[in-house]
Amino acid sequence: MGETCVPNNLQRVVVLGGLDYVLSLGIKPVGSDELEADFPHLKDKTKGIENVGSVNIPNLEKILQLKPDFILSYRDGLKENYDTLSKIAPTVIFPFEHSDKWKERLMQYAETLDRIDVAKQMITDYYARLEAFKDQMGERLNQLEVSIVRIYPNQIVVYLKDSFCGTILADAGVSRPAYQNQMGGQQDISKERIHDLDGDAMFVWTYGYNAEQAQQANSALKRLKADPLWSQLAVVKQGKVYEVPGYWIGDGPLAANAVVDDLFKYLVGEKE
Repeated sequence: MGETCVPNNLQRVVVLGGLDYVLSLGIKPVGSDELEADFPHLKDKTKGIENVGSVNIPNLEKILQLKPDFILSYRDGLKENYDTLSKIAPTVIFPFEHSDKWKERLMQYAETLDRIDVAKQMITDYYARLEAFKDQMGERLNQLEVSIVRIYPNQIVVYLKDSFCGTILADAGVSRPAYQNQMGGQQDISKERIHDLDGDAMFVWTYGYNAEQAQQANSALKRLKADPLWSQLAVVKQGKVYEVPGYWIGDGPLAANAVVDDLFKYLVGEKE
């Protein structure tokens, strides 16, 4: 879509996809999507940011009213709006990459926003935290397989080793159950294969893109907990199922560090 000249001293950025990245780099946009998403790690950072619709259906009138000096996105779905957006302000749309590439994407954002040093320090700090996690886990780390499960309103999904949270567990040296130790992002699990959810510990969450879907997913988790097959899982019997927020499918360094927080909280803090 051609070359875009990024203005110096950005003051009024609009973000359509990638709010985590922009906030992590020390830039607070005037408008963004994702504001209604269940990402509690961002809630104290989004006050004053205007909702500009969704990535696929941006509110162009609202964006125009905000008078941005730069528009940034990484979603291919915006290509059809590129001409309109670029008439409002200089616009950059990165090609879509799955969230397992979050470190590479961070560097893309950092280069565009002239925050390379900030991004490099974040990556360094991230790996330092994981080294501390490994040290505190000690030998337990070699005896642990962690399952990652998301409950939708009508399906159960496991997240594999090349998912966002899967890559963080891999960086942390955490092993996965055999069925989840494969590529492919995520995989649906039928009730007949509920045993594939088992592990020494499980992180599980519900997530909805709107309030109704979130409520339906929560109801689905309650039904699953009442299922006799669920109670037969060793991880359930041992009380090692940990319910976590939706940032486990997040995308960016703030979400990644929130996941690392949970690893410390639930795994380092486990009683023998």
